[in-house]
Amino acid sequence: MQETWTLPLPNSGKLTSEVIKQVLVESKMDLGIFLSYYFKKEGALAENVSLDSEISMKDHNSGSFTLAFDLVHFNACLAIHEQKRDQININFKIEDNGLILTGPYWPERGMDEI
Repeated sequence: MQETWTLPLPNSGKLTSEVIKQVLVESKMDLGIFLSYYFKKEGALAENVSLDSEISMKDHNSGSFTLAFDLVHFNACLAIHEQKRDQININFKIEDNGLILTGPYWPERGMDEI
């Protein structure tokens, strides 16, 4: 499983790491949804997403950064409410006025043999 998400970029001139940081701050809720896809099988949600590292540019259209977030497990029936701080590395590329985020590749477990 590898998730992707596209965030709109402003129609400003040159895209710098500061512009990308601002887009990430403004898209905090979208980032939480994007990261929650990785933890849906655990029944957890990602909240309070923030940039945890400097933006590393590979070239003028791509790079990577680390996001930190609260991973919240909640189930009222089982009286579970746990929260821990976690982080994940994200790669990005810029195409057509969009910031395309790509999370890590997590192989899915196949069927077990009996």
